Amino acid sequence: MSYPKSALATDYYQLTMMAGYYSARINQRKACFDLFFRSNPFEGGYTLAVGLEDALKYLESLCFSNDDIAYLASLKQFDDKFLRYLETLRFTGDVDAVLEGTVVFPQEPVLRVTAPLDQCQLVESTLLNIINFQSLIATKAARICAEAGVDNVLEFGLRRAQGQDGALTASKAAYIGGCAATSNTQAGKIYGIPVKGTHAHSWVTAFDNELTAFRKFVEIFPQNSVLLIDTFDTLTSGAPNAITAGLEMKKRGERLAGVRLDSGDLMFLSVKVREALDQAGLFETKIYCSNELDEGIIHDLKNQGARIDVYGVGTRLISAFGEPALAGVYKMAACEDGSGEWKMKLKKSEGLTKATLPGFKQVWRMFNGDDEMMADLIELDDKEPDFSRGVTGTHPVVERMEKIYDGIKKTYALINPVMRSGRTVIDIPSLSATRARARAQLELLHPTSRRLLNPHIYKVSVGPHLSAITRQLRKNL
Repeated sequence: MSYPKSALATDYYQLTMMAGYYSARINQRKACFDLFFRSNPFEGGYTLAVGLEDALKYLESLCFSNDDIAYLASLKQFDDKFLRYLETLRFTGDVDAVLEGTVVFPQEPVLRVTAPLDQCQLVESTLLNIINFQSLIATKAARICAEAGVDNVLEFGLRRAQGQDGALTASKAAYIGGCAATSNTQAGKIYGIPVKGTHAHSWVTAFDNELTAFRKFVEIFPQNSVLLIDTFDTLTSGAPNAITAGLEMKKRGERLAGVRLDSGDLMFLSVKVREALDQAGLFETKIYCSNELDEGIIHDLKNQGARIDVYGVGTRLISAFGEPALAGVYKMAACEDGSGEWKMKLKKSEGLTKATLPGFKQVWRMFNGDDEMMADLIELDDKEPDFSRGVTGTHPVVERMEKIYDGIKKTYALINPVMRSGRTVIDIPSLSATRARARAQLELLHPTSRRLLNPHIYKVSVGPHLSAITRQLRKNL
């Protein structure tokens, strides 16, 4: 559901370039493209890489249907020979990538495609679409969950999402990012995500009075009743009526699971409602809260002493409020010449931040003696550094900036073979396993890089061999 079923899910210029490569007879030359991004979203200190599973499924199923070919023919742009070629085109390349749920940083490759040039070109826009969006939402969810606490966030964004597929994909990514459950029932069915939800204000107004509405709801759903208490007045009506219903449940040997606040001064109301619940002996009844929440608001509520147990976050999570898109890019790093020899490629660019790094690359994550992530080093794939002797890293954009890394106690390579000759070669983990990986990855990151405001910048450097060849290639351009 989260990946396109048509090869036409691409930008038109990818097809015109493919036709051009075909006409120039260079379409079958092998090429290597890197997918990476240039800055963390939300002015944060990290990004969660998400979307690999859907990217691999897309590549495995890539083809042009008869209807696709007929549509392209109707445009009168492509000749019949090229269209016949497209009829049998399948993705036959290799993909290397960081595992889904990995913490990643600007400038380092997240995914690498090695394939015939036209295939590399065709898949660019869709791979970016899949990974940019899912990584953005997962990162937003991780930031929210970091403020709210583990398993204290419910994703409520379906009604405000960018379309049905946007809602479905975002529910999946938000779960990986740390949300405990979703209100999106379809996402629950497809992905096995826990689903949560109780009732809206209309349930209360459908009955003659609030207490009757509450009594009927807990009668029907005694196992997991959360009562919405702000339909009329939270403190003089909603909370007292919920307490009455809760005490009646207690006499029957049942438990009122929670009450929900959806408006007003959430900090003040949560404190007063907690006091009322505790005075009534309903100590186990939790306070749920919703209403345009995000990581900043949750941060402030907790600092002010709010007594909220669970946060329902909708609009500002599902829409990635504060960062409309992750600015991932996909750039050529190497290509075969006419004799089949690989040539490294890069983009120099007038703006330093848009320059790219050449060649087949690996990313090495370095750890100190406290098992904390120190920094990442981007180096040529076949030039593993001798970390026991320390290593000099160069800034990926500003060549004159160097840093010596020593005291390295452990390293591991981030880029893994995930597809060979168009077929996935890894076991796809369960969604819950990917979610657990994301949480474990975030815990490895120093708290200063996880903080909400002005996070510490995690260092990403270029290794000596890649730095030298990059300087040489830029000098020769």
